[in-house]
Amino acid sequence: MTIFWLGVAATLLPVFIFETELYEPGLLASGEPTPSEIIITYMAELATIALIPVSLRLFKFQHIANDLRRRHEAALLHWGALRLILLEGLMLVNTLLYYLFMNTSFAYLAIMTALCLPFVYPSEGKCLYEACLTEEYTQEQTEYEREEVGQ
Repeated sequence: MTIFWLGVAATLLPVFIFETELYEPGLLASGEPTPSEIIITYMAELATIALIPVSLRLFKFQHIANDLRRRHEAALLHWGALRLILLEGLMLVNTLLYYLFMNTSFAYLAIMTALCLPFVYPSEGKCLYEACLTEEYTQEQTEYEREEVGQ
């Protein structure tokens, strides 16, 4: 939970700094897009397009799902933190790039990432479910294993 709110606060800090004009927005902006800005934009877009689905489906990967079944809370802490760091890191970088270049593409990328955060919010019930510690999860796992054996 701390990582979640720390990431949100870290993203809001540059917003505060640039909106209050402690630093002037558009420090790296020029009248026309430079080749370096275009490359940075493409890299940010590709990273966002790739890392959002990976972050959202992280616990579905077989290796990680097995680790969650074996180590429960320790694995959840490790993989949950990684997922939050990926998403919130993307959001922070895109926010900073928006204020440095004043290019709305970066703002849209940051907003897209922010819209994903409710899906990975680390509530207690969700954490217990993802750490394989709830009765509901055990029933679903038993049904899944029966289907696997039946095929």
